[in-house]
Amino acid sequence: MSKTDPKTIAPLAGQETERRDPKFRDLAKLPNADVLSTLLAGQQRAIDAVEIALPAIDQAVVLAKQRLTAGQGRLIYAGAGTSGRLGMLDGVELRPTFNWPPERLLVLLAGGNKAIKTAVEGAEDSAKAARLATQKAKITKNDVVIGLAASGTTPFTRAIIKSARKHGALTIALANNPGSPLLADAEVGVFLATGAEVLAGSTRLAAGTSQKVALNLFSTCLMVAMHKVHDGYMVDMVASNDKLRQRAVKMICAITGCNESVATGAILACDSNIKAAILNVQGVTPKGALELLQQTQGNLDQALNKIR
Repeated sequence: MSKTDPKTIAPLAGQETERRDPKFRDLAKLPNADVLSTLLAGQQRAIDAVEIALPAIDQAVVLAKQRLTAGQGRLIYAGAGTSGRLGMLDGVELRPTFNWPPERLLVLLAGGNKAIKTAVEGAEDSAKAARLATQKAKITKNDVVIGLAASGTTPFTRAIIKSARKHGALTIALANNPGSPLLADAEVGVFLATGAEVLAGSTRLAAGTSQKVALNLFSTCLMVAMHKVHDGYMVDMVASNDKLRQRAVKMICAITGCNESVATGAILACDSNIKAAILNVQGVTPKGALELLQQTQGNLDQALNKIR
C-alpha cells in the first residue's frame, strides 16, 4: 500500500506547518497588494502539492471504489478543527451532487457538532473520545475512513484511523508534514507538501486549501468511477429545487436530443431520477428503467447499450 517513504524526504526539525518562514516576517509592514500576492503564492503552493500527490490520490480512489462497490459500506471522514470541517464539507456535498445515500456517509468531528462553528478546546487531543466514536460508528471492513490532519499528529484523528484499520476498514490519511505518523497509520497516505505557512501555524491557509482540493479530486473521481457522471453531466444529481429541476431537464435534452416538454414529462414520470428519465425518453417504462439501472449497477452507458 502507498505510504510516505521517510527515505525520500529530507529530515526537518519540527513540523513544517508550524515553522515560521523568515521571508514572511515583515508581512504586516507590507501594503495590502503585496500581502494579497504573498497569500496567493501560498495558495499556489497548495495546488502544486496536490499535483505531486496525484498518484497517491489515484490509488485511494481505486481502493475506495473496490471497497464501496463490494458492499454497502460508508464513506467516513474524520478530523479536528479546520481539517475536520473540510472533511464534513466534502461529505455533505456528495448527497445533492451525486445522490450519495445519507446512510452511507458519516463524519467524525473532534468535539462533535458543536465544533462545526466553535473551537472545542482539547477535543483534538482526546484519543479516548475517538475510540468511543469509532465504537458508536460500528466501523466494518466495508467502510472507507478518511483521516485529515495538517500536522499528521492529531491524537483524535490518529486514534480513529488506527481503530478503523483494526476493524478492517480501508483507511486513507491526508497530512501536510513529512514523515507524519498519521500517514503511516493508514493504508494509503497522501502527503501534501505545502511547507511553512505565510502565517506560521495558520493551517487554514495552504494546508487547508491543499486538503480541500485533494478531497474534491478524490471524491469527484470516486463518483465518476462509480458511474455517477455521463457525458460530463451529474446524472445522479438530486433535483431538489427549481434551479436544479431546470438543470435536469436541460441535461436530459442534451443527452437524448428530446425537447424540454418531453424531458419534463420523463423527469416527472421517473420521480426526478435523471438516469431513469433518460431511459424513459428512449422508450423504457419508469419501472423498467429502474430495473435496468439496477442490473447495470447504475451504469447509464451500459443501460443505454442494452436498449440500442
